[in-house]
Amino acid sequence: MPPVVRDDPYAAYNFQVIVTNVSDDGVAVSGAFTEVSGLELEIPPIEYRTGAEDITVRKIPGLKKFTNITLKRGITGHVGFWQWIVEALNGRVRRTSGSILLLDENRQEVMRWNFDRAWPTKYTGPSLAAGKNEIAMETLVLSVESLTIA
Repeated sequence: MPPVVRDDPYAAYNFQVIVTNVSDDGVAVSGAFTEVSGLELEIPPIEYRTGAEDITVRKIPGLKKFTNITLKRGITGHVGFWQWIVEALNGRVRRTSGSILLLDENRQEVMRWNFDRAWPTKYTGPSLAAGKNEIAMETLVLSVESLTIA
């Protein structure tokens, strides 16, 4: 689906995260996350200069890099993602694909970022304190090898 174009920008709070092949039955798991960050890529320049040239530095494209995707959510007791992490801890890293969907006010998809060959690289549990009035949040960081907009 190509991105939907309009005059007003979309709100950042309507989104959905889908990760395939994480649940026991192999179907996509849709997570109720409160925050997604790391939808970034970089093609760093390589600078070089030959001895025959003057003081000009030339630049050529280097290797493409994809930033880790960070997902944050309130703890709900759903352990599908945790089991995926445990597999990686036990040496069986299972790479998978997924999508982050931007939704409009009617919860219809307007833009999609697809990631590929993702695996859990970091998990952070909640900070617990009896005197706080906050939601218990957990963080999952995914290492990805590809990011495209579809």
